Order: sequence, then C-alpha cells, then structure tokens
Amino acid sequence: MYQWRKFDFFEEKKSRIPEEIEGKIECCSSGRGKIVLGCHDGTVSLLDRGFQLLYSFPAHSSSVLYLQQLKQRNFLVTVGEDEQISAQQSGMCLKVFDLAKMHDEGSSTSSPECVQILRIFTNQFREAKITSFLVLEEAPPIIFIAIGLDNGCIYCIQGDIARERIKRFKLQVDYAHSDKDQSPINGLGFRVDGQAFQLFAVTPNSVSLFNLQTQPPRGQTLDQIGSTASSVAMSDRSELIIGRSEAVYFYEVDGRGPCWAFEGEKKFIGWFRGYLLCVIADQRTGKNTFNIYDLKNHLIAYSLAVKEVSHMLCEWGNIVLIMADKSALFIVEKDMESKLDMLFKKNLYSVAINLVQSQQADAAATAEVLRKYGDHLYSKQNYDEAMSQYIHTIGYLEPSFVIQKFLDAQRIYNLTNYLEKLHEKGLASKDHTTLLLNCYTKLKDVTKLNVFIKSEEQVGEHKFDVETAIRACRAANYHEQAMYVAKKAGKHEWYLKILLEDLAMYDEALQYINSLEPSQAGVTVKEYGKLLIEHKPRETIEILISLCTEEGDLVKKGASNSNFLTMLPSPVDFLNIFVHHPQSLMEFLERYTNKVKDSPAQVEIHNTLLELYLSRDLNFPSLSQNSINENGDLRTDQLSSTATMSESNGKIILDRNDVNEEKDWQERQRKGLLLLKSAWPSEQEQPLYDVDLAIILCEMNAFKEGLLYLYEKLKLYKEVIACYMQSHDHEGLIACCKRLGDSGKGGDPSLWSDLLNYFGELGEDCSREVKEILMYIERDDILPPIIVLQTLSRNPCLSLSVIKDYIARKLEQESKLIEEDRRAIEKYQDETSTMRKEIQDLRTNARIFQLSKCTACTFTLDLPAVHFMCMHSFHQRCLGDNDKECPECAPEYRAVLEKKRNLEQNSKNQDQFFQQVRNSKNGFSVIAEYFGKGIISKTSNGPAETLNSSSDF
Repeated sequence: MYQWRKFDFFEEKKSRIPEEIEGKIECCSSGRGKIVLGCHDGTVSLLDRGFQLLYSFPAHSSSVLYLQQLKQRNFLVTVGEDEQISAQQSGMCLKVFDLAKMHDEGSSTSSPECVQILRIFTNQFREAKITSFLVLEEAPPIIFIAIGLDNGCIYCIQGDIARERIKRFKLQVDYAHSDKDQSPINGLGFRVDGQAFQLFAVTPNSVSLFNLQTQPPRGQTLDQIGSTASSVAMSDRSELIIGRSEAVYFYEVDGRGPCWAFEGEKKFIGWFRGYLLCVIADQRTGKNTFNIYDLKNHLIAYSLAVKEVSHMLCEWGNIVLIMADKSALFIVEKDMESKLDMLFKKNLYSVAINLVQSQQADAAATAEVLRKYGDHLYSKQNYDEAMSQYIHTIGYLEPSFVIQKFLDAQRIYNLTNYLEKLHEKGLASKDHTTLLLNCYTKLKDVTKLNVFIKSEEQVGEHKFDVETAIRACRAANYHEQAMYVAKKAGKHEWYLKILLEDLAMYDEALQYINSLEPSQAGVTVKEYGKLLIEHKPRETIEILISLCTEEGDLVKKGASNSNFLTMLPSPVDFLNIFVHHPQSLMEFLERYTNKVKDSPAQVEIHNTLLELYLSRDLNFPSLSQNSINENGDLRTDQLSSTATMSESNGKIILDRNDVNEEKDWQERQRKGLLLLKSAWPSEQEQPLYDVDLAIILCEMNAFKEGLLYLYEKLKLYKEVIACYMQSHDHEGLIACCKRLGDSGKGGDPSLWSDLLNYFGELGEDCSREVKEILMYIERDDILPPIIVLQTLSRNPCLSLSVIKDYIARKLEQESKLIEEDRRAIEKYQDETSTMRKEIQDLRTNARIFQLSKCTACTFTLDLPAVHFMCMHSFHQRCLGDNDKECPECAPEYRAVLEKKRNLEQNSKNQDQFFQQVRNSKNGFSVIAEYFGKGIISKTSNGPAETLNSSSDF
C-alpha cells in the first residue's frame, strides 16, 4: 500500500442534512435521482440533488431499520417496527410504497401510497434479529427480497409483493456451528449473470453462495473465513467484496479471488465506476480515512481524513458520505483532462496511459496521451520507445507529425517501422507509400521490399497505393517488384510500360497481351501499339486480327461474355498505331478484309486501303536504317544512298530498292483498281467507299485507270473522255466513245461532238481519227454538216479530202429530203384547196338531201326527220334528245377536238417542250412541228406566249 501513488482525482464538497430531519438516521438508500433516509422515529425523508428535503412521511410507528429504493420502478421497500397485534406476533413489518402515488393526510402533509404490508416473522419463520437486508428486481413486478438474520438464516420472499402473490422460503448458513448466535448474516449480495441467479451470504465464519435457480436452492461454502463487520459490497463484475482488517478480498463463484492488503479496520466498503471505496479506521490514532483505490493502475485516486461516517452512498455520479453529526460530503470525480494535466506535470505518462485505457476513454484522448508520451521520450532521445508510442497513435495523429521527426537518415529504421504499421492499417497515402519504398531502396533491403509488396495478407486488397508503388520501384530500378505489383493489381498498362519502355522485352509483352481478356487486350494495344508495331509488326498484327475477328485465342477467352462477339472492336480503332508504318497497316487491313466481309466499318477500311494503295510516297524502311534480312547480311554502314549513277554511260541506274519500290507501287495500283471494282458491286447504287475521296486520291496520284472506272460508274462520260484527251490516247478515246456514245445502249451521243471539237482544236494531223468519227456522226445523224465543217476548219493540219466523201453523201441525202419535202408540200396544198372549196360551197350554196332511209334504223325516212350537213339523215325518234350532232360523225369530231385540247394543254408544259428540243437530233424540227400544229403560233397572253419568250434555241 505504501508503494501506491496518491493523486487527487476527486474533490470534495460539503453539505448538511436538512434540519427538518430531527431523528437519528438508521438507514439510507439512493436511486432514481434522490436519497432516501430512514430515521429512528419511523419517518422516511427524501432529499433531492441539492440535498434539500422533498418531503417526509411516517413509514413505521417505531424505528425504520432498513430500506431500499428500487431502480426500475418508483417503489420504496422498508423494514421497521410497528405496533404488535398480539403477544405471539412480532411487530416487524415489510412495507412497499409507491412513490409515484401521493395522497394527502392532512392540510400540510402528504405521503406515498403504501401498496403492501407484510409481516416478516410468522409461525413458519420464527422471529430473530435482522442483520442485513437486500432487494433485487428480477423482472417487474417480480422482486426478490433477502433478509439476513443473526441466527444464520436468510428469509427469502419472491413474487409480486404488491398483489401478495409471493412465496417464502429460508436458507441456512453455517451448518457446522451449533451456536447460531455466533453466525449472523453480516452481508448479502445478488449475482445475476445471464441465466445464473445466485446469492452471496457472509457470516463471521464463512462466505457462502446459493444457487437460486435450483429447487430447493443449493448452497456451497466458498471460504471458511467471513467478516464480523458489515463491510460488504458487490463490484460491477458481480464479484463479492469483503473488507477485513488485514485486506480487502474479492470472491467469485468458484471461490476467493484476488485480495488487496490495505491495513486498518474497514468500516465501509463500496464500488464506484471501477474504483474501490474504503472507509478505514486507524486503530492507533483513532482517525478515519476515506480512500478511493484504482486497482487496475495501482494508485490511490483520492484520500481524505474524515470524521465518523454513518452511511456511504453513490448517486448523481457522486459519492455521498453521511457523517454521524448529520453533515455530508460529496466526493466528485474530476474530468479526464484535469487528471491528465496533473499526471503530465509529474511526467507520469505511463500512469496516464493506463488511466485512459482503464476508464475506457475515447480513442482520440488515448492517442493524445500517447503522443505526449512519445514527445517526452523523443526529447530524451529514446527514439525506439518514442516510435513505439507513436505507432499506437496511428489513425488519430497526423502521420506527417511523426514522419518529420524521423526524416533524419540516422533514424530511417524507426521511420520505416512507422510507415510499415501505417500501411498495415490501411491509412497510408500515396506519399507514404513512396516514402516507405524509398526507405527500402536506401537501406537496400530487398527482402523487406519483397515482403511489403508480396505479402499474402494483401491478396485481393492492397494496403498501399498501387500506382505510387509502381512508380517508386521503377525509379529505383526495381523492375521485377514493379511488374509484380502491376500484374497482381491488374494494372496492365503499367506492366506493359515496364516491359516495353524499361526492359524492351517485346516478346514477353506480346505474350502478356495474349493472356489478357479481349477488352483489356484492346486497351493495351491502343496504348502501346506504336512501339509494338515498330519492333514486332507481324506478331502485333496477329494480335489485332484475333481481336477484330471471331478467330484466335483472345476471342475464345472472351466467348463467355455473350456480348463480346457482337461488340468486336473495329480495325478503325487501331489505325493510329500505324501512323509511321503504313506498310504494316496495309497488311493488317488486307488480312482483315479477307476474313470479314460485312464489317460495319468497311467504308472507313476501304477508304484507308485506297489511300495506301494509290499513294506513291508510301514510306518504306530504307536500307540505310535497316538490314535487308533478319540475319543481318547487309548492315547499316554498307549502303549510303538509294540510287547510284554510272559514269561510263551517263545514265542513271536505279538502285535495287528503287526498282522494288516501283514494282510495289504498280502492284498496289493493281490492288487499288481491284478494290474499286470489288467494293462497288453492280447491284448496289452506292459503293462501299467514299467516291469523292477515291476520285481525289486518283487525281492526286495520277491513277488513270481508277478515274476512268469511277467516272464511268458515275455516268460522267464527258469526264471519262477528258481523261483520254489529257493523256492523248486517241485509240482509247475513240474506243471509249464507241462504248459510251451509243444511245441504243443508254450512252451519250453528244460525246462524238466533244470528240470532234477535240480533234478540231488539236493542231496536228488526225485524218484517220476524224474519218472514223465522221462515220459515227453520220450514222447517228448527230451534227449538221455545217457544224462539222465549222469545227474541223479550226485544225489547219486537216485537208478537205478528209470530209469530201462525208459532205458529198450529206449533200445527196439533203437533196433527197428536199425533193420529198417538195412533193409533200404539193400534196398538202392540193388537199387544202379542196377543203377550202368545200367550205365555201357550204357557206354559199344550198344542200339537197335526197336520202330516203334513216341512217340509224335503215327504215324509210318519214317525218319528222333531221338532216345533217354531213349528208346523214335520221328519224327524230332515232336521235332522241341528242339532235345537235350527227351520231355517225360525232366520234371522229370528238377525237379531233380532244386532240386539239391535248395539244393546247401540252403547250403549257414548258419542261416537256424543252426536253424534246434537247433530246432531238434536230431541235428545229421540234419547233416547226409545234408551229405546224398551231400550238405556239397564237399571239395570246397564254402559255404559248410565255413559251415563245422563254425559248432560247
């Protein structure tokens, strides 16, 4: 005891019992925010927190011996003496008061309702002196009352006291002693632990434990030494505490537990928030001391010299000592901060740590104590111990505070230890990971580095920032560790970055890509494809083909995903990786198009292939940069240029590489033309490539065959012959016009006119070609002879003999036409004269009708009859209501009128008129026909006038 430190963790406040309480205080109890006092005169008084009297009431006619305030219900159970009913019956009664129900007893007093009165001693339970009293609320309204007697018996009452539904039984203690007066029950204690319901009983000679769950209750003796005083209490761990003169003993269900040697007579024993309370009387000085022991930390939390104590209670979070002179002391616990400040001033950091841990302070407060302890040790240069304290603050103390203290190279081991613990708890940031890895690398501790990144505890979840760890390992050239972390964390980009950029292990990188899921493989190829194409083009193309088609290992791995096959990546997504390697791109796209015929991106693919096929300046690896074959037969320094000159004959001799390049370009042109044709099937109106782009590419690269094919497919025949004209290919030009200028096959006959204009302006002798052209112009009557003469007259190299035969034939043909037209004119003039005479005769002379039969019914004509000027006669009954026109001539007349109306209607359709003029070989004949039919000869404001004004022929 003398080795324990003393502290003032509590402070005292003095008070007094109210003067209204005049009788001697026999008993007291606390609970539900008040203190209850039982006096010698039978009254019970209730005090509030300010130690002010709430009210008093007479509970018993004589002394109140024991009382207890229930916790769960506002009930008060008292034991006291009342008047005897008879000489045979004792006046000792047990009463239950309901403090929540008050009724007036007079004009100025009130008392709670007494819900039950029980006689303690009956014929079955003989009277004895009560030495102890204890009440336990089992499950309201059931309560258990234990009454200890001086004869070693315990009277038990269990049940609903208020309704008197109870059972009584007794327990016997100290069977070995015949003198029952020497074994009173000095203390009782209930122990409830789950389903266990037990009762401790203390006598001067023993400590017993009764199991109340068994019927009848079974008792056992825990110790053969008891206590003569009433210094008995229960701890919050359901341990029985007994104070003897030599020590304080703790008892559990299996017997005596720990004991604490505190000298002096223990007048009162109590338990408060983990503290042991003792009022000790010093036999030598006769003074009393009140001590509060912290048993966990082995310290005296408070010590105070007091007068004679009559009662000790705990209420309102305070300890209340009631003195014999009716004064009172409130012992109040100080707050944790005050306690710690007191310890810090004395540098008692270990005590402070134990204190906060034993009192279950929050983790932040504990961390603060540990920090201060660590700072203290650090100032004493005890770095190892300081770091052990700082480690316990992880999660509450800012790591930078600790790290800054240990950045010195001489304390790198401590810093490494702290950073490791920080990562173990998953509280490390990226900077912490970098710092820890730098510590490992500076210490060259590869073993710890491997353990850190390959720890089995990190399976599935890394306790560090993965990318930071990879960067740090790369920077320190620990590539193996960096690759391990990247692979384990699924950071494929980092894994490949190390393989390709740091280690140049291209084959291993390709194998790793092949092992990935298709979606991940596609992402990595997009990022590192340029590097792979540069060093391993064939293998990279194989991977791309596997990704973009339904073949290969990558697709088989992704077959479990039902959406994968319908969402294959497009080759267009990978075009950027071939930016400096067009030859590889061409190979890739060719292989893809051979495998996939209905790609959604086939237009973009064909456009790219056309550009590769038709570009003359396709970049190829020069011999000055690469060897001819993989075996290295021709080295870089063996050739210095791609072309040499022969001095002997003065001619430029192309190097082998130039010859190969020329052949390759011709082959690519062949492929380009094949692609132009195959990607534009005859059954489709639109090709599977961009026509405008294809024309531009052909123009830029002077690819004549492609231009001719495209112009012909687009029916741009004039552009087709323009290509031949630009290349002065006369044979091809004439052959093209033969194929495209035949109107019977949908061609354009005007091509011959353009062809004639070309040769007319050529400025060189082209008699043979002109004669051939004139043959087709004459055959289809494409141009008038005068136009032919005017066109060919512009070429000074042509003689008249070229067109002599053509002109002779045309003159002869024209003479025949003139003669036929003259005969037709004479015929029409005779017919017109005859018509005019007939009209004049009808107007001036009478017409004699001599028909004797009806034209309709062929019967003899009788009156009434109708005669028409067309010399047809009818019965009026045969005509009916239609007597205005001849039934025989009316259809022909109506046909003439309908034809006339159609002609007048057609005269309003200007588009049809101009279309006929354009499509006719001789537009003048169309106009003449319109005038001949009288359609546009009228001088009116109608359509004809518009037609005349808008015609431009």
